[in-house]
Amino acid sequence: MTESEVCVLVPTLDEAETIGEVIDGFGEQGFENLLIVDGGSTDGTREIASERGARVIEQSGHGKGQAVREAVRRIDAPYVLMVDGDATYDPADAPAMLEPLVEGRAEHVIGNRFADMHDGAMTRLNAVGNRIINGAFSTIHGRDFGDILSGYRAFTRQSIERMELESNGFTIETEMAVECVKHRIPTAVVPVSYRPRPGASETNLHPIRDGGRIIVSLYSLAKTNNPLFYFGSVGVASVLAGAAVAAYVAYEYFVVGISHDALAVVGSAGILLGAQLLMFAVLSDMIVAVNREQTRRLEELSDRLAAAGSARDRGRGADAPGSAGAAEGSESGRDADDAPGREREERVH
Repeated sequence: MTESEVCVLVPTLDEAETIGEVIDGFGEQGFENLLIVDGGSTDGTREIASERGARVIEQSGHGKGQAVREAVRRIDAPYVLMVDGDATYDPADAPAMLEPLVEGRAEHVIGNRFADMHDGAMTRLNAVGNRIINGAFSTIHGRDFGDILSGYRAFTRQSIERMELESNGFTIETEMAVECVKHRIPTAVVPVSYRPRPGASETNLHPIRDGGRIIVSLYSLAKTNNPLFYFGSVGVASVLAGAAVAAYVAYEYFVVGISHDALAVVGSAGILLGAQLLMFAVLSDMIVAVNREQTRRLEELSDRLAAAGSARDRGRGADAPGSAGAAEGSESGRDADDAPGREREERVH
């Protein structure tokens, strides 16, 4: 891999204080293909980025997720290095981020900020929220990526094209992590440095609002990746609620002597609904497992057919010179055989 094969993708929104430093930092590392996708900055971010030699486009929509999805359609480089424009990530970590891609160990790389977190880089509230979200992701989706909310990522263009990304805001990192698990994309985690934002710059992230959206997105994405958890958790909650109501009704009837017919119906309905959801969760999980197995076999078959086609093309290319040589030899042999006859004809004339 050379630096020219890597596109550095930087989604921005009012990052005039830091975007110049980010562009210069990656330029010093040898990366000249920088794509700035701006979400409508009003502080001169686009102008500064253009002056520093970066390619700048203004996204058609709003939100970081929409910027990433729009940028992927405009990138033709085989490798993408995505980073935030707030100068919190170190450009010197770029070679380490790209190394798993070069070695073929991964197609998607996540930079783990907690490996080298500088003092003041993250508030205590954000740190606790990140730990909770990462723990929930590990529980729901069965993989531990260390820091799924990291904005420092490297991936192949082919892997990102396999993802079905729909997020518009800061939930894009969560969705990318879920898609890696869903499509079994080889993923590596690399330790990176995470620095505080420069004093004059302000973050666009709202911890409570965006954190709540991330948790909701994390749970909703389990519908197609882990339906056993998605439907099973609701089913268990329904059974427990129905059982609690039924226990209250039984206590009132046998101990106090009061009958609660309506509550009895509610409790029974809750238990039945929960049991049906649990059965549906098991069936959905079986369907997803079968679908994944079939997808894996189709991908293996596609790879084999592609390899066989490449080998056949190479074989044809190798046979072509020999066939030409054989034809030339045959023509030469016929010319040599016909030479005495031509000489006799010439003497007769």
